[in-house]
Amino acid sequence: MKKIFLLAVIIYGVAGCAPHTAGLMASSTGEQRVDNSAFNSEVSVQQVMTRLNGDLLTAAGTISSKVATDLRLQYKFTWYDLNGLTIEDEGVSWKSLKLHGKQQMQVSAVAPNITAVRCELYVRKAFSN
Repeated sequence: MKKIFLLAVIIYGVAGCAPHTAGLMASSTGEQRVDNSAFNSEVSVQQVMTRLNGDLLTAAGTISSKVATDLRLQYKFTWYDLNGLTIEDEGVSWKSLKLHGKQQMQVSAVAPNITAVRCELYVRKAFSN
């Protein structure tokens, strides 16, 4: 009986947490990944583009709402060097974004140093405690 109870608690805990952390990713190389299909029906990420601004890479991406209600989201850019290693990822925090119904918003960021060659834009739903 204890094993069944423990298993139920673990399954409930994992199922309860999963939608809160997963989201969408779009890369400057054109790759896209959906980690949460329910969230993907509400939000899309497209047109992640980069350009050199002096010696630093600048990126911009468009986040679009597919629903008529307001959405509270978080996003962040992750930068990679030529070898595919992340650059200063620990220092990058999630930024808040509020989209009104069917609204699109462009977000942008500047690479932390000159070794960045590509980036990924992550978007997830924001949950307050």
